[in-house]
Amino acid sequence: MNDTVEMRIRSAAAAGWWTLLIGMVFLAVQWILYLVFMSSRPAWLLSLWGPNIGWETINQVWFWALALCKVCLGLLALVALWLTLWARQLRKL
Repeated sequence: MNDTVEMRIRSAAAAGWWTLLIGMVFLAVQWILYLVFMSSRPAWLLSLWGPNIGWETINQVWFWALALCKVCLGLLALVALWLTLWARQLRKL
């Protein structure tokens, strides 16, 4: 049973690290898009957000969404690290 648990924990840790990698790529793409759109300020982006929305509101919402993604990825990194260390301890036993 210990081998089965260790294998599942190792698999969960690997899945966590892959998810973290994909999340970091997504965050990098979002940051690049944020920089491009905030510097060029296309008119069609304002129409996507709706009436009575200005660039300051878009800037704040996008920035806080990126910050929230960073916090979630940080928590995911802690969980993946914990699972990795736990699997290593089970392997030693």
